[in-house]
Amino acid sequence: MTIWRDDLGSPVELNGPARRVVSLVPSLTEAVARSAPGLLVGATDWCTHPAGLAVTRVRGTKNPERAAIIALAPDLVIANREENRKLDVVRLRDAGLAVWVTVIESVPDALASMRRLLTGPLGLAVPAWLAAAEQAWAEPAPARSRRVAVPIWRDPWMVVGARTFTGDVLARLGLDNVFGAGPDRYPHVAAGQIRAAAPDLILLPDEPYRFTPGDGPEAFPGARCAFLDGRLLTWCGPSLAGARRVLTRQLEEALDG
Repeated sequence: MTIWRDDLGSPVELNGPARRVVSLVPSLTEAVARSAPGLLVGATDWCTHPAGLAVTRVRGTKNPERAAIIALAPDLVIANREENRKLDVVRLRDAGLAVWVTVIESVPDALASMRRLLTGPLGLAVPAWLAAAEQAWAEPAPARSRRVAVPIWRDPWMVVGARTFTGDVLARLGLDNVFGAGPDRYPHVAAGQIRAAAPDLILLPDEPYRFTPGDGPEAFPGARCAFLDGRLLTWCGPSLAGARRVLTRQLEEALDG
């Protein structure tokens, strides 16, 4: 028996490297699938990468079907403090399952958390995509020269705030989040408040809310808006390997356009 400690410091007991894994976090589902595809036996309906992932679906991140997870008899369930409910973690542990909870609020958090999970309880070598991601994000951030706002939902409007993974990605791209200094991680704001903040650029990702040219920019007349790949902006798995390069290019095109 080996006792590991997850990102919260909670003990996770395993008889050996986990070989049956259920992931309740889309980005970490992709991380495990890309590193050792045979380990996954279950994932949420929102786990869309890699394409064609053939595992049992256990409903959503906020309402997982606990009975289905228990029936899969996993060695390990992977969760995240932000994406999953504490209640579900507690109930799964009460059912006798080992649950590993990740805590990710920055790019360094993400890289360290994934390395700890993959090389610890999963017993894997560091995958090539993770080494590439660590190298890509090791470069210093450019000076912050543009002010941005990032809505992630509408009706009600929500934006990226303080102490978030996405906010840290923005900072490392040389962007100043106009809502990054408040007390809330994802504050509810009116569209008028976003306009009043006068960002140089409003970034509209395609997830979690799917903003499109016909759904989003009309709320900000006269403002410059740019559409970004939401997965590159908000996911902390293998997409991190190329996210910095692609997002930098997309931002340059938006600012030069």
